Amino acid sequence: MTGAEETSKGRRMPGAILFICGMNAIRSPMAELIARKLLPQGVYVASAGVRSGERDPFVDVVLEEIGLSLGRRQPQTLDDLEDDFFDLVVTLAPEAHHAALELTRSSAVEVVYWPMPDPTVATGTREQILGAYREVRDRIERRIREELVATGSR
Repeated sequence: MTGAEETSKGRRMPGAILFICGMNAIRSPMAELIARKLLPQGVYVASAGVRSGERDPFVDVVLEEIGLSLGRRQPQTLDDLEDDFFDLVVTLAPEAHHAALELTRSSAVEVVYWPMPDPTVATGTREQILGAYREVRDRIERRIREELVATGSR
């Protein structure tokens, strides 16, 4: 893909994308892996949380269902990022959106908010809880396809 190709929304494909959620344990790592799978290899994709979190085993289950794996990756905060230059910051939770706006207020970075539910509030059987995680995973994938995947690619 050349830098001139556009996304399905008519924008240039960002060269570097950061996904942020509360603890980088559920929504943002899902988004990172799904984006890496769907976007061209030249697009740098990372994720982080506003605060420290613990890895969530349900995330591993629902990512494995679509052929993805976090491997040994552990949640990281914004302070842990190796690179801090991004063309696009996608926030997936209200606290992440506020933090991203604060961090980028003096830079020319596009910040967009894709509100995603918190699946940890789901109750019921293991299968019902996994259903909440699958719903978030699928919503994230749909949003990446609609907003970021270039027309005619992949």
